[in-house]
Amino acid sequence: MPNYIKINSMQVEETFYNFVCNEVLPGTKLEKEYFWIEAVNLFKEFDAPNKSLLIDRQRIQSLLDSWNEKNCNNEMNLDSYKEFLTKIGYLEKEGQDFKITTKHSDPEIGKIAGPQLVVPVTNARYAINAANARWGSLYDAIYGTDVMGDKPSSLTYDSARGLRVIEWVRSFLDNSLPLVGCSWADLTEIIVEDNNISLSIDAIAVELRDTCQFKGTKVDQNGLKTILFKKNDLGIIVVLNSNSKIGGVDKVGISDVLLESALSVIMDCEDSVATVDPDDKILAYRNWLGLMKGELQEDFQKDGSIVKRKLTADFTFMNPDGKELLVKGRALMLVRNVGHLMSTGLVLNELGEEIGEGLVDCLITAACGLHDLLKHERPRNSDIGSIYIVKPKMHGSSEVEFTVRLFDAVEKLLLLPIDTLKLGIMDEERRTSLNLKECIRAAKSRIAFINTGFLDRTGDEIHSSMRLGPLVRKADMKKEEWINAYERNNVQVGLRCGFQGKAQIGKGMWAMPDRMKLMLEEKSNHPRSGGSCAWVPSPTAATLHAIHYHETYVPTVQLELLEGEKINYQQGLLKVPTVQGKNWSKEEIEEELFNNAQGILGYVVRWVDQGIGCSTVPDINGIGLMEDRATCRISSQHIANWLYHGILSRTEVLDAFKKMAFIVDQQNNGDDFYTPMSPNFDSFAFMASLDLALKGFEQPSGYTEPLLHLYRKKKKALVLNN
Repeated sequence: MPNYIKINSMQVEETFYNFVCNEVLPGTKLEKEYFWIEAVNLFKEFDAPNKSLLIDRQRIQSLLDSWNEKNCNNEMNLDSYKEFLTKIGYLEKEGQDFKITTKHSDPEIGKIAGPQLVVPVTNARYAINAANARWGSLYDAIYGTDVMGDKPSSLTYDSARGLRVIEWVRSFLDNSLPLVGCSWADLTEIIVEDNNISLSIDAIAVELRDTCQFKGTKVDQNGLKTILFKKNDLGIIVVLNSNSKIGGVDKVGISDVLLESALSVIMDCEDSVATVDPDDKILAYRNWLGLMKGELQEDFQKDGSIVKRKLTADFTFMNPDGKELLVKGRALMLVRNVGHLMSTGLVLNELGEEIGEGLVDCLITAACGLHDLLKHERPRNSDIGSIYIVKPKMHGSSEVEFTVRLFDAVEKLLLLPIDTLKLGIMDEERRTSLNLKECIRAAKSRIAFINTGFLDRTGDEIHSSMRLGPLVRKADMKKEEWINAYERNNVQVGLRCGFQGKAQIGKGMWAMPDRMKLMLEEKSNHPRSGGSCAWVPSPTAATLHAIHYHETYVPTVQLELLEGEKINYQQGLLKVPTVQGKNWSKEEIEEELFNNAQGILGYVVRWVDQGIGCSTVPDINGIGLMEDRATCRISSQHIANWLYHGILSRTEVLDAFKKMAFIVDQQNNGDDFYTPMSPNFDSFAFMASLDLALKGFEQPSGYTEPLLHLYRKKKKALVLNN
């Protein structure tokens, strides 16, 4: 049982209290007595309103359920539907046009478009890798993936494949750094001298088509030469080393090309982690603290030796005038807190009840961020002096207003200037999508980020309209009118509210980390649609996705969209993707059920048994997919919807989960830490998976957290007792 320290009328869990006192507060100039008295006052002030917001969600969903049930399988009358939604407070009155007034946002937020990583902050190695993914080797990204149509056939270096990579990258350089009248493949010499470069073909000088793309050079103590260029505000570094394996076979000695890749990273305390108790939460906070201090390190074994992973430092080039040019070595880090729903035992209120976990997240992650703001030396996370907190799963402007008030109070407690805490609003709930302009208005002085996310947004689409009728198959969702309206509306609203130059407009995740060729073909639509950042599943994917921002200059796209006609996407957003009169075959229904069940089981078994909140999970066809709670939400909600409308029976669902458990067990056969779910089907992981489907209808907003937390706690208790 945890021990608690009483502060006024509240109780603070002892290990959490000690962590804050001994690790977070030292160096911040905040005395522990002051901090805890003010923290308890803050929790008292915001805990009850947090709970009231959740009650209001339930009120609105109950009214929505009643209306949907009365109109089930009827042709939708959008006018009466809108009238009803307005009456119950679901659809808000849109106010006058306005522009956000966000100040002090870093260039990675407002000025430069590029890839964004999301990584579980509880995994220190992943977090460090993500922070260091600001720069990535294009040679490695091409060689190690399927971009050229095949993958490496062995772990031994294939020199023929290496030559193909060099040819591929030369073509990339021709597109991003074009030369006058020739190709990079034609060059016979590159000379770095006196902070300048000269390119030539058989002693005949060659120029860049745009000489302003050349920014500087660097020659290290070992004679390694690097050249910095820029395309669309993104860095490109050409490395010259004739003594290396790659540079030695290259006629001009190019040994690598580095791309500025992950400009920003969301260090995640939410969907990609499994933090169910004080130890888990403290691990998340400690790693975020280490990132803000710049001290986080992780040792791991590789090829029989210990490798120490730490954060990359900034580095300098010399510009053509002989002046130092500082180049950031790390991605800008944002932190994603949890939403309003879950509570935490870190703090108990006057009645001995858990308080809102998001309240604690906000205060502690902001307090950790103080260490970055108080630094006098580089590197710093934010050169402007901001702390970036992404807040997920908010429903409508009232919940955004609550979060803004919380940010105000936290700034006051931490003695920070107003609007130091920048807010990221995740547009992933239907009530936020429909009222996005008003949500942004509520945070107009500190908004720094909005984005779209297909999976969570679809999960809420299903839950919101659960009783209205059976919804289309999951794979068909992206063909529906509402999803297209959702994606376009997000960009349009952000731009017309003045996001360009001040805040990010984000696009969703590429979920297939092993299919990079397909990603290169398809994800180029994100910058072309006006998104200034988009999520990728790995540092390698960030390097490859950066190519799309070389091909498309997002500020130009955004200006064109602003000059275009304003489109009303509300009608499309209200088109619920139900199916009327559709008779799926038995095979189609079974295929959909098996696919959903297998995905849930593959994800949940690692979450419950091993505490892994995000991982690459093989789908039913063996294709690795990035899975987190968002993927679990849509799959479980889809089963719940078909179950409610009689497309499936409980017996069919149970049988499908048992069949898929055998498959998931086989897919994890090589994992020494894996506990099979079959043939007994009595493990906590199996029961949690089944509950997510069978009880999906009654879960608040269709969220998976309550059930996952319940069964993970049971599993941890079982392990502890044994």
